[in-house]
Amino acid sequence: MMQKSLAGLSLRDLEYVEAVAELGHFGRAAERCGVSQPALSEQIRKLEAHLGVPFFERTRRQVAVTPEGAVLLIQVERVLTEARHFMAMSGQGGRGLAGPLHLGAIETLGPYYLPQLLLLMRDKMPDISLRLTEGRTAVLVERLRHGMLDVVLMVPTPEMPGLASADLFFEPFILATPKDHPLAVLSLIALENLPIEDLLLLEEGHCLRDHALALCTKAPSATRHATSLETLWHMIAAGEGYSLLPGLAIAARPEINALVQCRKMLESNAGRQIALVWRTSDPREKQFRQLAELLRANAPAAVVTRR
Repeated sequence: MMQKSLAGLSLRDLEYVEAVAELGHFGRAAERCGVSQPALSEQIRKLEAHLGVPFFERTRRQVAVTPEGAVLLIQVERVLTEARHFMAMSGQGGRGLAGPLHLGAIETLGPYYLPQLLLLMRDKMPDISLRLTEGRTAVLVERLRHGMLDVVLMVPTPEMPGLASADLFFEPFILATPKDHPLAVLSLIALENLPIEDLLLLEEGHCLRDHALALCTKAPSATRHATSLETLWHMIAAGEGYSLLPGLAIAARPEINALVQCRKMLESNAGRQIALVWRTSDPREKQFRQLAELLRANAPAAVVTRR
């Protein structure tokens, strides 16, 4: 069998394929890649013709990855990961971070922390061009492992093979209750005092849900779920129950005080440790640790820095 020439293979075209597969939409993929949709579509068609394999099944309503394309996408991610490592190694040496940095943040942290981070980075590391992504922990970790993200702001777990982390700050949980809830009048709030039957949680898949449940002395047999932190706020304000919410989210919404009572917990361990996480194979470990030190030294006022 005649071997296909590498002359028709472009890393940029592979990035186009990666973007369409991830976003499921040619228009959004083109926007991310900074090209027009016709140009992106044409390059992908040329790549498919060169390889003799269609990556996508195109209909008016959706874009689906073909079975043959799914097999090749695994290799596409490997090629792009190695190419990104190669570019990261080139010219970095002892210099600080520069150029594009793909940063992910868990969605219960990002909206409340990223605004401060952006101002800090623009002031202290102006040579970095941030590319931001928010999502759930499992999705972000998967993207990090495949080289689609460089670093992630998340709660580290004891077992993270292939990943390294540097602690940034400890974010306390705040008890949020309706104004007329029995917990709202207690002088001191301890975890053992929390009634499980009134506990509101995010739906499964959110790490904040797991952290809140881990602190409870009893596991609820059933509870009401919210799809997002904003919905959880509204449920509490409507009087449906209470929840444990991250301190930065509280600090960002002082207007909620009209409907919700926010109280500190008695236990010092009621919270979550936020860390910067990256691949151990990434040659920029020194620069990532410098970034972590900068973020730790400029932690928000609502959190606790622990060294």
